[in-house]
Amino acid sequence: MGKISFIHAADLHLDSPMVGLKHMPGNIFTRVKESTFTALKKLSAAAIDRQVDFVILAGDLFDGEDRSLRAQSRFRKEMLKLAEKEIPVYIVHGNHDHLNGSWVHLNMPDNVHMFHSEVETKVLRTKSGEIVHLYGFSYATRHVFERKIDDYKKIEGADYHIGILHANESAGTDHDNYAPFSVKDLLQKAFDYWALGHIHKRAILSENPPIIYPGNIQGRNKKESGSKGFYHVTLTDNNAKMDYIEASDIIWEEAVIDATSASSFHDILHLCQTAINSVRKDQAGTLLTLFLKNIQLDDYREKRSLDGELLDLLLEDEKDEDSFVWVVDFNISESVPIDKEQLKTDANFYGELFETIKHYDDADEALAPLYEHHLGRKYLSHLPKIEQEKLIEKAEQLLIELLYQS
Repeated sequence: MGKISFIHAADLHLDSPMVGLKHMPGNIFTRVKESTFTALKKLSAAAIDRQVDFVILAGDLFDGEDRSLRAQSRFRKEMLKLAEKEIPVYIVHGNHDHLNGSWVHLNMPDNVHMFHSEVETKVLRTKSGEIVHLYGFSYATRHVFERKIDDYKKIEGADYHIGILHANESAGTDHDNYAPFSVKDLLQKAFDYWALGHIHKRAILSENPPIIYPGNIQGRNKKESGSKGFYHVTLTDNNAKMDYIEASDIIWEEAVIDATSASSFHDILHLCQTAINSVRKDQAGTLLTLFLKNIQLDDYREKRSLDGELLDLLLEDEKDEDSFVWVVDFNISESVPIDKEQLKTDANFYGELFETIKHYDDADEALAPLYEHHLGRKYLSHLPKIEQEKLIEKAEQLLIELLYQS
C-alpha cells in the first residue's frame, strides 16, 4: 500500500453576512465581506501547490440554504482551478446548506462529487493507483437528529477508507446534537481517517486513526477567535501526517488590559497601543475585542476622554494598514474579567445561570416598557437580533460581576 494526500476542510460558510460590522471604514468592511472567499482561494491554492490527490469539504460550504449566486459562482471558479489540475473534490452538505433549500442552481464541474441524503460510498483511484473508499451523506433538511453513523458500513476492496461526517459528538454540549456520534462509534468502523465538520473549533478527537475537526476556514464573529484554516493530510499504511494551514484573512482576537499601573490618559493610551500591536498579524487583518480594567484616574477630564477620544485615537491610522487591527468592541470597567469556566467548577448555580442566559429569548418582552413609552415610540427603533445579543452579553457580564463581588 502506497501513500495518499488530501485537503480536509469544513464549514466554509461562503458569503457569510458578517453582521454588525457595517460601521467600519468601507475598505475594511469590503475585506471582511470577502474574507470567506479569500480563505477559499488559499484552500484551492494549497491543494494545487501540494499536488494533493483529492479535497474533502465536510459540510456547510454555504452560509444559508438559499446558496447565493455570488457564493456559488465564486465556489465554482475555485473548483474549475482544481479541475484543470485533475484534483477531485468530495463534498457533503450540512445543516446550513442542506439539500432541501431553495436556490438558483449553478452547475459544478465534473471533478466535484456530492454525497446524497443517504450514506453512500464513492470510489477513487488516485493517479498513483491507490484505491480510496469515501463514505458520507448530505443533510436532506436542516435538522438531522438520528444516528446516521449507524449507516456507515466499511466495504472491502480499498487501500484506504475515509469517513466524512458533518455532526456533533454526543458528549458535546455547546451545539445542537445533529447526527450524534461518539468517538467509540467511529473507532469501531475501522476506517483510516474521519473527516469531521460542524464544530467551528479545531479539535483532534483521536490520533490513531485520526478523527479530526478542522474548524471553519474563516472566523465570522468574536466567538470564533484565533487562527482558522484546514489540514493537509498524508496517509501511509502505518502513519498519518497532518499539516495545519492557516486560511483566515481576518482574525478575531481578544485582549485584556490591566490599567492598575496607569496614572494618566497617556499611560492608558500607551497600554492600549501596546496591546494592539501585540495582536497584529502579518498579511492579515485583526478584529479586536478590547477590555480595559482597573482604571484609577483621578482627573475627571481624563476619565471622560476614555469613553470617546481614546477609541478614536486607537483607530486613527488603522484604516490605511494592510495588517490592520480594528477594535470592534471596547469595554471599559473597574473590575477584572471573570473566568466563567472556573465559576462553573466553583458552584453548580453558575452553570445553570449560564445555560439560562444562553437560551434567553425574551429580549423584546424585557424591552417592551421602553418601546411603549411615548418618547420610546417616537424616537427608538427596535433592536436587530445582533444588537439584542450584544445587550444580553453585557447584562450577563454585569450580573456576573455583581455576583462575584457579593
